Amino acid sequence: MSSLRHRRYGLSALAVPVTALLATVAGCSANDDSPAAAVPSPDAAVTKLCRDLDRALPQKVDGLSRTDPRPASALTAGWGSPAIILRCGVPRPAAMDDPEADGAEIDGVGWLLQKQGDGSFRFTTTLRRAYAEVTIPADRTDRGVAPLVDLAPAVKKTIPEGIAD
Repeated sequence: MSSLRHRRYGLSALAVPVTALLATVAGCSANDDSPAAAVPSPDAAVTKLCRDLDRALPQKVDGLSRTDPRPASALTAGWGSPAIILRCGVPRPAAMDDPEADGAEIDGVGWLLQKQGDGSFRFTTTLRRAYAEVTIPADRTDRGVAPLVDLAPAVKKTIPEGIAD
């Protein structure tokens, strides 16, 4: 059972600024402004779930077209520039053990919310058989949780509820 304090949000959460809700995100850019992201290395069962998620991900998130980061992998995806980055199969964040950590439920998917030092936000799924992490760049945080609303259907469809090992 998760000890995160969860808030439930639906489509109306689009207008809620991310800064009012959350916490961290991890994405980086290469010198040529192409998005880049570290590829996780989960076990085979989680890799299968992540590949299923990759096939179900939308072509647009928060109105931004899909532009996957380098290196190419079914475990990472990106939208826009600077990119919103999704990495699937990441390790369980230690912050999930903190009863004071912030969490939110957005359209049926639980998320750990972490603000990063550079002003970006990282959201990591909770209570799912694989952990997926979404990083929203600092200059996109005024758009609220719209990216999570767009990603929730694919997460619900492909990553079953449960506790990841």
